[in-house]
Amino acid sequence: MPNKKQTSKRVARKASKILRDKRYSATSKSVAGSALAQTKKK
Repeated sequence: MPNKKQTSKRVARKASKILRDKRYSATSKSVAGSALAQTKKK
């Protein structure tokens, strides 16, 4: 069964900032990447 949940624009923006910031751990970046992977395609 496919996952139909999608990340909101607000969360996607925060995830993008986390991925670009060197202060966050690899685990945080992994979660942020996962959130971005679930964003709605334009």
